[in-house]
Amino acid sequence: MANIFDLFKKIENNESHANITHIVVGLGNPGREYEGTRHNAGFVAIDALAERCGVKIDRLKFRALVAEANVGGTRVLLMKPETFMNNSGEAVAAAAGFYKIPAENIVVLHDEISFDAGRFRIRRKGSSGGHNGLKSIISHVGGDNFPRIKIGVGQKPTPDYDLVSWVLGKHSADDMAAIKASCPDICSSVELIVGGKIDEAMNKYSK
Repeated sequence: MANIFDLFKKIENNESHANITHIVVGLGNPGREYEGTRHNAGFVAIDALAERCGVKIDRLKFRALVAEANVGGTRVLLMKPETFMNNSGEAVAAAAGFYKIPAENIVVLHDEISFDAGRFRIRRKGSSGGHNGLKSIISHVGGDNFPRIKIGVGQKPTPDYDLVSWVLGKHSADDMAAIKASCPDICSSVELIVGGKIDEAMNKYSK
């Protein structure tokens, strides 16, 4: 009888996998030393989305921490790559290949230094704009035809300020509060995007 139950469980798992139609990826660097850094804004946002969905992103698969969730009626895989930012595409491509998810059904949440902390914008597709996480994803999924939400983390204090030092620096308390305050709208944007309503999301939430 145990074998029958194992078979039913395997069938159930396969059906769950078949129902995953989108991947939502929050970009950042793993490890306690990177918590609260500007580069980890994507992790902050996707953690908020997971909390809203009543799940925890804590299962290790595809070189990422993952969770399956219902986002606005759509079955979605939530991902936090464990590959470090510059190799994010390795994890994303592995998951996309497993679930047979096309690039246009991958939503990426990432930090953006061109905006003040807490502001965010939605883009249907586009180049990496110099962001190494996006660059890696574009390289591994074979194109830039995926939506992304660019989460402002504040501009460098001076043009010649070292970029790496800035994005790996810690948020001020006020900036982190601003980003967390924007998370409900970011989550609502993701719900619209995976529901096929990206134009509505852009009109309503891109600031």
